[in-house]
Amino acid sequence: MSTIYDHGAPGRRAVALPELGQAEEELLARFPPSLRRREGPRLPEVSQPELVRHYTALSRMNYGVDTGFYPLGSCTMKHNPKLHEDLARHPGFTELHPLLPAEECQGALALLWEMGECLKGIAGMPGITLQPAAGAHGELTGMLLLKRWLEDRGELGVRTKILLPDSAHGTNPASAAMAGFSVVSLPSDRRGMVDLAALEGALGPDVAGIMLTVPNTLGIFEEDILTITQLVHEAGGLCYFDGANLNAYLGRARPGDMGADVFHINLHKTFSTPHGGGGPGAGPVTVSEALLPYLPVPDIVREDGKYRLVWDRPKSIGRVHPYFGNTLVIAKALAYILTLGDEGLREASAGAVLAANYLKAKLKGTYRVPYDRLAKHEFVLSGEGLGDGVRTLDIAKRLMDYGFHPPTVYFPLIVKEALMIEPTETEPREVLDAFAEAMLRIAAEARDHPELLRDAPHTTPVRRLDEARAVREPWLRLGGGCVG
Repeated sequence: MSTIYDHGAPGRRAVALPELGQAEEELLARFPPSLRRREGPRLPEVSQPELVRHYTALSRMNYGVDTGFYPLGSCTMKHNPKLHEDLARHPGFTELHPLLPAEECQGALALLWEMGECLKGIAGMPGITLQPAAGAHGELTGMLLLKRWLEDRGELGVRTKILLPDSAHGTNPASAAMAGFSVVSLPSDRRGMVDLAALEGALGPDVAGIMLTVPNTLGIFEEDILTITQLVHEAGGLCYFDGANLNAYLGRARPGDMGADVFHINLHKTFSTPHGGGGPGAGPVTVSEALLPYLPVPDIVREDGKYRLVWDRPKSIGRVHPYFGNTLVIAKALAYILTLGDEGLREASAGAVLAANYLKAKLKGTYRVPYDRLAKHEFVLSGEGLGDGVRTLDIAKRLMDYGFHPPTVYFPLIVKEALMIEPTETEPREVLDAFAEAMLRIAAEARDHPELLRDAPHTTPVRRLDEARAVREPWLRLGGGCVG
């Protein structure tokens, strides 16, 4: 693919700029010589049609939720209703200055307060902060809350360990470590759930808590969840639930009723706001009664029909995000919740579970299913043993030739050659059937023509890349020349 520098010719312009109204030398005199360019910038010289066509062509090479099926396991890459984008662009939100006094932004505070009330109801927990900007940010916030709780009790130097199942999300151990805890891994049993004997053996006076991904990354719900939380609480620890997979049981079960003390919610997954490409996201955190005093400030409270900010929280961990978090993402998520209502949210989770089990049933006779239990929102296959020298990466690359974005590969780590597939509730049956047919054809190719997979993709604008080398030795196009 060419770059913008490969187009145009000297003297071409995409726009006509107005006259300066002042001599160039007079303008330059306002800047010290050390800040002036010695020569003009090396900008592309293209006409407007060349500019538009180039970037339109680039956009067509990209793949996203709006262009096709995106079964990226653990990410919930589902359709985002466009109505919500329109609502978030309302001038009342986009032109609101974040430093306005509370009495002059009552509408925005009302929206944030209502969102907090909705999420507390969904989680079944009494406290919330909307500040965290993403799931991992919510995890870290939760760990900092747990840390402050321990500090307040005089146990911070004693309870230093966080228990973490090997089926947890990959950011969990990093979040615990960043908060200063050491991580102890818990193995899964043959059912793909937490090994209760291993949990009981790991519990002790040095355990601060446990981080559970519910359902876990195998797409399996922890059937012993009440036993797990009871054991941890009896040992003096707290229970953190990673809520990135809330899509699986939205409107059907509440973490607070299961014993969660901290629960983060990925608005950009469960509540259908844009996800991927670096953000923005939102990861509000709900908490149990024990952690209410430590929530970030300011808190938004409603009194006599008006909203105000409360800073008087002496035990608070302080701010974790400027102002009130990613407010426009929160606005989109609230629109999603209010549009669907209770019945609609339950229907969404039912659709996610149905789609995952439908796909698994069509593929499990051809691909190995290491933990063949009722799936929730996602399921994990193994690409092991399909053909001579064929690996999961080859399957993923070949899927691109069939026009599909590959699922998550090589995660969770407890499954060899893992393929983690999450279809979401927004895809029709025809799309699921087409994806399943492509996967079945690829399995046949792996058996009869394995070289097709090992050399894939064949039809994409860029052939197979050395991804590891690309990360370690990036080459960036800069002004017509390449720099490493």
